[in-house]
Amino acid sequence: MDHLIYTAVSGANRSLSQQQIHANNLANVNTQGFRSDLESAQAQQIEGAGYDSRYLVQPTNGGVDMTPGAMKQTGRDLDVALRGSGLIALSSGNREVYTRNGQIDVGPEGDLTINGLPVEGDNGPIVLPPFSQISIAQDGVISIVPDDGGPAEPIDIDRLKLVDIPAGQLQKNSAGFLVTNALNNPRNEEVMVASGHLESANVSAISEMVSSIALNRQFEAQIKMMKAAEDLATAGNRLLRGS
Repeated sequence: MDHLIYTAVSGANRSLSQQQIHANNLANVNTQGFRSDLESAQAQQIEGAGYDSRYLVQPTNGGVDMTPGAMKQTGRDLDVALRGSGLIALSSGNREVYTRNGQIDVGPEGDLTINGLPVEGDNGPIVLPPFSQISIAQDGVISIVPDDGGPAEPIDIDRLKLVDIPAGQLQKNSAGFLVTNALNNPRNEEVMVASGHLESANVSAISEMVSSIALNRQFEAQIKMMKAAEDLATAGNRLLRGS
């Protein structure tokens, strides 16, 4: 019975924790470049007085699913989608954070941002002079036609910082951006982008809903186990009183 209680309670907590993961994935099914979170858990032995057969299910950081999402054409010059693996570097305080969302915006001072964070280039955050046309090559080089009344010839201004980091080294921060233990990571020359495209979230709404339903059933089963343990304890107490 002691073992049963620990198994049921920790199993119910695990189901609730994993439901939160799938709910968050489902909520971001339409978020550009979103990477779904993975669930993971491990057995942890309970120390102290009692039998050594007692274990808890301890949720752990399952990491991030870096499977590419579907690419969709937008025709917007400042939209880019990464081809295959890779990430776009952004500046956040004294460190870099990373994203697969390539929906770039231009601020009033010519600063490029994604979700409000500066886009990193060869020499720090990218800032553009006034321009009439802009294009982004597959290697991330940004070219513009200056809006200065001069010849309408494109010039290279900067280059997106593109990196390629193993999925096992990535984790999400509280804002949903990808980070590593290192404050900065080197550029990877092999990472390419497709201009005029955006990448969808790599979330399957059907799979997430099925997983949520399965976890809900597991939670209900754990609650029934707790009730069974309570009934066993009550019956045991009655037997002891009767003796």
